[in-house]
Amino acid sequence: MAEAVRSANGARRRPLGASTRTSPERREFWWKHRGRVVRVVYDVLGEGPEVLCLPAFSTVSSREEMRPLAERLAEEFRVVLLDWPGFGESTRPRFRYRPELYRRFLSDMLETSPRSTYAVVAAGHAAGYALTLAASRRRSPWSRLVLVAPTWTGPLPAMLGHRPVASRALEAAVRAPLLGHALYRLSTSAPRLESMLRHHVYGDPAFVSDAVVRGKQATARRLGARFAAAAFVTGALDPVRSRDEILGLLRPPMVPTLSLVAENAPANARAGMEAIAAEPGVRARRVPGGLLSHEEHPDANAEAILPFLTENAPKR
Repeated sequence: MAEAVRSANGARRRPLGASTRTSPERREFWWKHRGRVVRVVYDVLGEGPEVLCLPAFSTVSSREEMRPLAERLAEEFRVVLLDWPGFGESTRPRFRYRPELYRRFLSDMLETSPRSTYAVVAAGHAAGYALTLAASRRRSPWSRLVLVAPTWTGPLPAMLGHRPVASRALEAAVRAPLLGHALYRLSTSAPRLESMLRHHVYGDPAFVSDAVVRGKQATARRLGARFAAAAFVTGALDPVRSRDEILGLLRPPMVPTLSLVAENAPANARAGMEAIAAEPGVRARRVPGGLLSHEEHPDANAEAILPFLTENAPKR
């Protein structure tokens, strides 16, 4: 029988992976943008100080990727787990998706929340959005920040460098009514998704089962999913333009900040994570897995995050 352990603030905590006291509750946040109402789907798990979990941006972005980690964090906290507008189960209108849209959405969601947000756990590109939003204010809207395998460069700029004309042309092609649908179907075919997941997303190729590929394909092929996905792939959703810019947002960190380095991430992405981890004032932990380490190794991520979050957490 697994023993219960004590959290850093002395509270008794169940073993990782144990059931939380409350079942996940599916909710919706109706957000207005440019005259359109966007339905944002989110789940609430657990009890305690509120922790907002932000999934990574990607062609297959979904709150489901963070659910295993969120369930473990919910042993101590009230966890809000959302799908970004344009991704997952949230509405996917034909917007021109850009960083300003997501920063405004995140700001509006935080401001309309009936509870104060104690901490944010932001994966991939979401890390850059959290940092830029906090930097735009005189005071951080949360007390602790966790960056999970943080990134800031989309796949196309990462491979070819910043080529604005080519990026805009590709995004326009994918957005086109007939050509775009065909191009996107081709790019989200099972063989292409499997190759991407095996070589760029997960650290262990064996993690990429047929079931994983089918689930990711179903997410990627939801009606309207190609619009936000095309913006991400072409770099139009990059929260900053350079490593120096994101490092500047951490000099010094506005709040206690923990950054997780995914040991099996692609070399360029891992180098960026290491640069963030080396910043004075940033605490760092290394975790196994690739860009979606939080999905691939939720226990290791939770073991790194929970002591940091419980260190000076408000009482339940």
